Amino acid sequence: MNCEISQTFFFDAAHTLNRAIETEASRRIHGHTYNAEVFLAGPPDPVTGMVMDLGLVRREIALLRERLDHHLLDEVPGLGLPTLENLCQFIFAQLLPALPALSAVRVWRASIGDACKLSRQPA
Repeated sequence: MNCEISQTFFFDAAHTLNRAIETEASRRIHGHTYNAEVFLAGPPDPVTGMVMDLGLVRREIALLRERLDHHLLDEVPGLGLPTLENLCQFIFAQLLPALPALSAVRVWRASIGDACKLSRQPA
């Protein structure tokens, strides 16, 4: 039996984006509060009863959050264009080495109602 656990976090960051619509506002530096949720899936350990200790998950998220919070996303190494899709991929890639049970990442901006979820492809 598999369980899926998750941990949410947020970061405030600025960015620019060259788009075909809403171009003027997007090209100016502007900021958002981003919410993110990371999901881990697998069988609970028979000894601990956990897929993974959420304290360990929070520790890894805190390290990653330092690289995003109050930064200009355009300048974050390895992120690429600061889209929701790229943020999901970046967060996934950064956390996966320490969190091998990582199954999905969701990033959303509640203030404007948009979101992206990236899920690991089944093996």
